[in-house]
Amino acid sequence: MSSDTQHQEQEKAALLSGYAEQQYDYHVWANGKVFAGLRALPKELSFEQIQSIFPSVADALNHIYMMDEMWLVIMKGGGYEEARKVVTDLYAQGRGDSLDELQKRFALAEEKYRAFFAEGEGAAAETAPSHPQFGSLETRVYALVQHVVNHGTYHRGNISAMLRQLGHRGTPTDYIAFLFERGIR
Repeated sequence: MSSDTQHQEQEKAALLSGYAEQQYDYHVWANGKVFAGLRALPKELSFEQIQSIFPSVADALNHIYMMDEMWLVIMKGGGYEEARKVVTDLYAQGRGDSLDELQKRFALAEEKYRAFFAEGEGAAAETAPSHPQFGSLETRVYALVQHVVNHGTYHRGNISAMLRQLGHRGTPTDYIAFLFERGIR
């Protein structure tokens, strides 16, 4: 590979890494909006059992958190079994957590992600996750960050639907609102 091509690849990776970190900023912002919206509602609503994709809003939040932690293990090069153990352990720990406790868990995960982005190549690093069913994948961390963000967006939508089912409005967390609020070009 020529030095020009190598330089272009490095610039592209740096650009995509920065974009992935911005996407992660959005993910954190949107999760914060959901927590703020839930705080404006009766406390017990987050734990009310309903017939939906998750048994409660709190369970949906715990799922987002657990998957964020699991994907960080994978981004750092951990294997499937290690990631699965993290999820199993976190599920047992997080059942029945208050909103405050859940939000603290989200904040700790954010700290871990920020530290990871700051070390080495961060979101531009190469990674090769494998899965017993899907096989192996050679990619960069920023592609997995995009998955984390998409996963969170999907389940925040579930939470909005669950709140509507419980007779309340969800909190808008559209990416465009994040851009406007932050003044990002």
